[in-house]
Amino acid sequence: MNALPDIDAIRDAAARIAPHALVTPVLRSAALDALAGAELYFKCENLQRGGAFKFRGACNAVWSLADGEATRGVVTHSSGNHGNALAMAAATRGIAAHVVVPEGAVQAKLEAIARAGGTLHRCAPTQAAREAMCAELQTQTGAALVHPYTDARVMAGQGTLVLELLRQAPQLDALITPIGGGGLAAGVAIAAHALKPAFALFGAEPAGADDAARSLAAGVRVASLSPDTVCDGLRALVGVPNFDALRAHRVDVITVSDMETVAAMRLLWSELKQVVEVSSATVLAAILKQPLRFAGRRVGVVLTGGNVDLDALPW
Repeated sequence: MNALPDIDAIRDAAARIAPHALVTPVLRSAALDALAGAELYFKCENLQRGGAFKFRGACNAVWSLADGEATRGVVTHSSGNHGNALAMAAATRGIAAHVVVPEGAVQAKLEAIARAGGTLHRCAPTQAAREAMCAELQTQTGAALVHPYTDARVMAGQGTLVLELLRQAPQLDALITPIGGGGLAAGVAIAAHALKPAFALFGAEPAGADDAARSLAAGVRVASLSPDTVCDGLRALVGVPNFDALRAHRVDVITVSDMETVAAMRLLWSELKQVVEVSSATVLAAILKQPLRFAGRRVGVVLTGGNVDLDALPW
């Protein structure tokens, strides 16, 4: 399932997940608009089921499975939010979810996966170790792999937030999302340009995990990089189909330092009154870092998650 979805697949996903996913609110802040010099429309996926946008993609993948395939369950690898989302989505269909997690993952996120009914399988903190254990579990259980970001069903599910956002704020002319593996950024780009071809699309990426920015600059995907960022949700390398989508839709990636991101996270807590995780704050950090690129625009700002370890806040 590594091809890119189209707008029809995204519309189908919206219908498929409607009984299960929440319609998340769009919030405004006069103080943040003034700081940015733009109209900011915050799409609060931190208030989605499981505390992150990831539920959309996981739910679409789970409910896309044929009955015979679904009975064998699903498997994935995840540092937290996708694993939690897949476990929750699997529970809506009454099937098993196996989640491979790297050593050193955020404890609060691991507890959430277990609470949602997922079975945790620990591995070394490398992409190769994650993929090897997933393959092993597939062989043992027959479970269907639901990749966190290269799966077209996952991308289609993430893209549904654009359909929702444009009903809530049809006046938008720009959109920005964080970029990790690129499942959200790809789904959003495909949906946004299908509905509004003139949309300006932006991505925000940690400077310590800037493989998407480097890949777009070079015109070829950077296949190795050792991430060094507090943004635990954005350490994955951008996927192959995801990179293709970012390039095709001319997504403009802005990199931000961890210091800028943590400052933006504090602003979102204090001004928007929303508990968002540090990865989510990259989008506001990017807008505040390069205000001329957003000046006067009406910007959809995707706040991706709110699963924060309250005992380990970055400040």
